[in-house]
Amino acid sequence: MTNYTIDPGDPPKADPEAMRIVALGGLGEVGRNMTVFEYRGKLLIVDCGVLFPEEEQPGIDLILPDFSYLDDRMDDIVGLVLTHGHEDHIGAVPYLLKRREDIPVLGSSLTLALVEAKLKEHRLRKTVTRVVRENEADQLGPFDLEFVAVNHSIPDALAVFIRTGAGTVLHTGDFKMDQLPLDRRITDLRAFARLGEEGVDLFLTDSTNAEVPGFTAPEKEIGPVLDSVIATATNRVIVASFASHVHRVQQVLEAAQAHGRKVVLVGRSMVRNMKIAQDLGFLHAPRGVIIDLKDLDKYPDDQIVLMCTGSQGEPMAALSRMANGSHPKVEVSADDTIILASSLIPGNETSVYRVINGLMKLGARVVHKGNAKVHVSGHASAGELLYCYNIVKPKGVMPVHGEWRHMLANGKLAAQTGVPEENIVIADDGWVVDLKDGRARVVGAVDCEYVFVDGSSVGEITEADLKDRRILAGEGFVSIFMTVDTQAQKVITGPVINSRGMAEDDDVFDHIKPKIADAVAEALADGVKDQHKLQQIIRRTIGRWISSRLRRRPMIVPMVVVVPGADAAVQ
Repeated sequence: MTNYTIDPGDPPKADPEAMRIVALGGLGEVGRNMTVFEYRGKLLIVDCGVLFPEEEQPGIDLILPDFSYLDDRMDDIVGLVLTHGHEDHIGAVPYLLKRREDIPVLGSSLTLALVEAKLKEHRLRKTVTRVVRENEADQLGPFDLEFVAVNHSIPDALAVFIRTGAGTVLHTGDFKMDQLPLDRRITDLRAFARLGEEGVDLFLTDSTNAEVPGFTAPEKEIGPVLDSVIATATNRVIVASFASHVHRVQQVLEAAQAHGRKVVLVGRSMVRNMKIAQDLGFLHAPRGVIIDLKDLDKYPDDQIVLMCTGSQGEPMAALSRMANGSHPKVEVSADDTIILASSLIPGNETSVYRVINGLMKLGARVVHKGNAKVHVSGHASAGELLYCYNIVKPKGVMPVHGEWRHMLANGKLAAQTGVPEENIVIADDGWVVDLKDGRARVVGAVDCEYVFVDGSSVGEITEADLKDRRILAGEGFVSIFMTVDTQAQKVITGPVINSRGMAEDDDVFDHIKPKIADAVAEALADGVKDQHKLQQIIRRTIGRWISSRLRRRPMIVPMVVVVPGADAAVQ
């Protein structure tokens, strides 16, 4: 078994006869997908998405790919290709374009419309976008591109075939092989076969469902379930889904119309994205079914369906705010029916179950994937991946988009279809892969850290800052204030101790105060005058006591004020 924990080391200088591939996100994780292809000194980027934070990253809004690999090479970028419009593939585009606004951005009409709405919010007005469609070809620098239709949980998704003098790459993006899609746009396996006949040196394949046997269920199976739930609901129905899941919203609209209900879109991103989808013809809303949130009170509860965001338990999303009673417009009532029409993204389980429990405490009936078929995945399962490998017959495979367990399972599937194991590359974020003479291999690694977005700051929060936040959240905070006279070598005032986030009252520290004062006095008598060293003595003294006596490890912030000649001032 290969040891994937060994650091590949620094990569050599790029070989002009090779295509270099560096994933800056999306490998070993589900999110922040971004892959950089280099050939003859020029760079092509495929996707630029975000990763959503987990509970151990408090206060973080988004996690971006690490652009530092590109910092000195912005002028070498010939273009950015976007496979589809999900946040984990387009969410970081504005942050990249702030570094160079005129990078050409290519994608389907829906994908670019969603991106352009983001660029407006970030006040980026000089961007260059170019709509591409399936079966079309394009060229960016030394990269010849061909686009292929693929089916996913958002319309208008594309795979991209990249031709260079060093070899060919087929990147699927996110895809599945639904044979009865709602929009009748299937994954173009004929194009996959044709490209396979031409020769695919490296096949970058979606790994998300590689561990799931068989085939992903078709979207059309969800419609009757939603219809049944809405038909039997006695009060309001609230459906939570991704703000980009056009197909799911379409099914909800049709079910609502069939049962005489109006639909209210809740959440800024939901309203914006569905307006874009409707304008482009990807969403077909029956006349009069969608009403504005401000008109909600004009209809009885049993004639309303609310379509909102928050299916992943995001704290500020509409459903979470409804669950904790903080939504300004919607208050969940007993006998409301809540439908979570999405699957769980790994890492979000705790947040989602917290929302479910909150809603059920309010008396709502909650329908989710665990107790009803209200969602199907947008990713190919093992059976579909096997079909693709047999159709494309790639020389090499590099699984992408998934955690390590997903990528390893995907690699095993490729091996079962006859791809030589030495041609299956399992890589991590930042690992450098060179494709030359039809063979891809790992040649090194570059720095590829998480870049945190925290309010208006980007990249300023570090892992150390997050550690401090976790300590504050879990263990509490203790501050100690003292004044000392280093000339007279004596403690003037203190210690004054205050705590926050701890069960004990501050008077519990009365036992340790004399020991802190004695430790500082002893240090002063030994000639210690450095403020930082005195603070460290305080931290160690109280830290050991809190650990042994209170069984806690709070954040400890000592403050020592040095007052020279305090005796004279007092007299």
